[in-house]
Amino acid sequence: MTTWVDGAAGSLFDIDNLPYGVFSRPGEEPRVGVRIGDLVLDLSPVAAAEMLDVHHVFQERSLNALMAEGRLVRESVRRWVTGLLSDGTERDLVEPHLVPLADVTLHLPVEVGDYVDFYASLDHATNVGRIFRPDGEPLLPNWRHLPVGYHGRSGTVVGSGTPVTRPQGQRKSPTDDTPTFGPSTRLDIEAELGFVVGTPSSIGEPVSYDDFADHVFGVVGLNDWSARDIQAWEYVPLGPFLGKSFATSVSRWVTPLEALDAAWVDVPGQDPTPLPYLRPGTGAGPARGLDIGVEVVLNGAVVSRPPYRTMYWSPAQLLAHLTVNGASVRTGDLYASGTISGPEAGQRGSFLELSWGGTEPFADGRTFLEDGDEVVLRYTAPGTAGGRIALGEVTGRVEPARE
Repeated sequence: MTTWVDGAAGSLFDIDNLPYGVFSRPGEEPRVGVRIGDLVLDLSPVAAAEMLDVHHVFQERSLNALMAEGRLVRESVRRWVTGLLSDGTERDLVEPHLVPLADVTLHLPVEVGDYVDFYASLDHATNVGRIFRPDGEPLLPNWRHLPVGYHGRSGTVVGSGTPVTRPQGQRKSPTDDTPTFGPSTRLDIEAELGFVVGTPSSIGEPVSYDDFADHVFGVVGLNDWSARDIQAWEYVPLGPFLGKSFATSVSRWVTPLEALDAAWVDVPGQDPTPLPYLRPGTGAGPARGLDIGVEVVLNGAVVSRPPYRTMYWSPAQLLAHLTVNGASVRTGDLYASGTISGPEAGQRGSFLELSWGGTEPFADGRTFLEDGDEVVLRYTAPGTAGGRIALGEVTGRVEPARE
């Protein structure tokens, strides 16, 4: 299937991609659009003209109303949009509502409810364990039995391009007798993948592994900014808090699950065998992960290429574990994979790993982030048409701490 939209065919945003976002033009209210090439299709007037049953969801200031309609509507809308952009007889109706990206402002696409961050990469967890426990086992006893995670702060999830202010807090080095207070000196990034919930679940009813696609609408690129010095002092015994809660950046495009149909792969292997609630249904084979490539770009230079396909815990396992105790998910909830790191030095998804705890400078002598640094996370995946598609990138520039 090909598109009639000029310049879109063969691009990373071809007709087999079609991510959703929220956009506005000067003097207009934000509303829902779909990206094709370097254009945004304004869905509201087209849906109204064709008297689509759910035309009202495209007039909203977030994707939540669309996502809440559920999987069948999500798939139906995608087929409708694909038809609009591939059928030449629709061109006269659609073309007036294609807007250049350069002429719009993009907004945070989702009203985020709860935010949970996991720790799903074996390579990342092993690296961190070796950095902080060089004489002990890198993995704690529970790590291979369950997806470790923590409940984050949804109110500081921000859209790509939002500046990130260097956080302040307590920190204590091993050589100090008492903690000090001030700006973080070990500011870091974590290259991650985020999953956005569309259909909610009921409290007390776990979401099974096999029901993942019934509840998750799509994915976003995600940067879990981390203040390592604040985190190191606070995280015992309860885990991450102020070292993480100051900012989490997400892409302004949400890639629907259907765009990733060609990207599913088996996870590398899980030993021991997970408990039954973390396994696919009988006869379904091993857990499935995603073949998504990531680039970490610091001030214009690529410093790492983490592969999501090496993640130990799969997206469906994360959701199953998140809800197994009866916790519910709501439309707009966001959960993240944790840092994406591969087995090679050039595949590490955090500066903590790239600098090996600050002992091995990289990228012109860097160990952690300096004021004025800009980090861009880029993501690509196999597309259903045989090429590659791009997920929304995540950009953030570090601003000095505020007094």
